Amino acid sequence: MRLAFMGTPEFSVPALAELAAAGHEIVAVYTKAPQPAGRGQKLKKSPVHRFAEKNGFEVRCPASFKSQEARAAFRALDLDAAFVVAYGLILPQAVLDAPRLGCFNLHASLLPRWRGAAPIHRAIMAGDAETGVQVMRMEAGLDTGPILLSETTPIRPDDTTGSLHERLAALGADLAPRALAALARGDAQETPQSEAGITYADKITADEARIDWRRPAREVDWHIRGLSPFPGAWFYADVNGKETRIKALMSKRSDDQISQEPGTVMDSTKGLTIACGDGAVVITVLQREGKSAQSALDFTNGASVKPGFQVS
Repeated sequence: MRLAFMGTPEFSVPALAELAAAGHEIVAVYTKAPQPAGRGQKLKKSPVHRFAEKNGFEVRCPASFKSQEARAAFRALDLDAAFVVAYGLILPQAVLDAPRLGCFNLHASLLPRWRGAAPIHRAIMAGDAETGVQVMRMEAGLDTGPILLSETTPIRPDDTTGSLHERLAALGADLAPRALAALARGDAQETPQSEAGITYADKITADEARIDWRRPAREVDWHIRGLSPFPGAWFYADVNGKETRIKALMSKRSDDQISQEPGTVMDSTKGLTIACGDGAVVITVLQREGKSAQSALDFTNGASVKPGFQVS
């Protein structure tokens, strides 16, 4: 097929690679424009941008598709289809209608659950037992189109958003060429989404990343793993006499009996065990502000955060 690929983050790259390897003609790659990054605020190209340039694909970075010029340039590609993976720009109806077969999106959830921007984070944060990837036909609504193909995967007790992200990216890369092959053969089955069970995966805000120790241990564990490695669930602790912001990057639920107030450090010999509203969690990997990630055992060996201390 004659395709445009539209994507931006690392999650999108495997799908682009597999579509190219399958023999499709990638006539243009659309991605978000380079953004200032780092201390020097130098412009940094997206992972998709870098991959596309390395492999000789034309790269386009329109700020939006509001202008007639941007829409006309897209129509002029004379596409069979466009494939979208975490692009980050809204596609108006005129763009969705331009390719001969339409525009198709790879989404990292089992729709209609977790429509929107942060489906991987939200699935773990909600304690979902499974998730997956799906290819859907794009419509004007937010992730509302019919489903062509799906793959599911369990959410494991030790999954973080980082580990689940990698697994779903690989599943999606396998799904993308299979979906387009079905379209090319003319036997793709499109199943409308259910009207029941719709949820929305809103963007993660800075305020909600702070850990609330009053919540049950299982929810605190979901919260920590769902926000790891980015943006990172965090709390404050007095470390050697200085209030320090700490990110919790890996955790598990504790089997210990709990009698302390939420936020109380219970044990520091097998991680950092902290009492919650119901039960406790063991933080096994953490990161102090301005420092590299480290095991909780290494942290407690050099810090004054001991049993009986209160974190917030």
